[in-house]
Amino acid sequence: MLILVLIVLGYLIGSIPSALIVGKIGYGVDIREHGSGNLGGTNTFRTLGKKAGIIVLTADILKGVLAAALPYLSGAGYEYALVAGIPAVLGHCYPVFAGFRGGKAVATSAGVLLFITPIGVLTAVVVFLMTLYLSKWVSLSSILAAVWVHTFEIIWGGKLMSFVTFALVLFIIYAHRQNIERILNGSERKVTWI
Repeated sequence: MLILVLIVLGYLIGSIPSALIVGKIGYGVDIREHGSGNLGGTNTFRTLGKKAGIIVLTADILKGVLAAALPYLSGAGYEYALVAGIPAVLGHCYPVFAGFRGGKAVATSAGVLLFITPIGVLTAVVVFLMTLYLSKWVSLSSILAAVWVHTFEIIWGGKLMSFVTFALVLFIIYAHRQNIERILNGSERKVTWI
């Protein structure tokens, strides 16, 4: 019964549409009607600016951290972190509170993994920033950071985390499939602030 509760709570936490809330309350804007239409940090940065983007990015990461911490806080144990963490990622991408149209899994996945493998995530941030500096593409930087976390878990983690991070890499690539097409045809937007 506790496992089911953790799954549902994880999903509901992930479903909190940070970008939609910040856009509507702070700016009177439905971010789904602007930019890429995604409820994620990148679209928030581009549509509403740096302050809103940082708030949304932080909130989306914290959703993942909180969901992954739920089993520990409930007494189920640290080893059950993924039971609530994975549903949180799905909730972020397919939020029940926003018509099942959300973000692309990167920030909330980072939050879940930050609780479980902090060194892997912190080193992935370095990969993300280096790739962003060289390419100016957030999408490519996100994908390569996810690939790095998977590589990190293959080398220093266990079989379960290697499997989970591999699944996350596939999911993140799938979520960014249109970005990949635009990178290949040269139409993907680049950031200008780095």
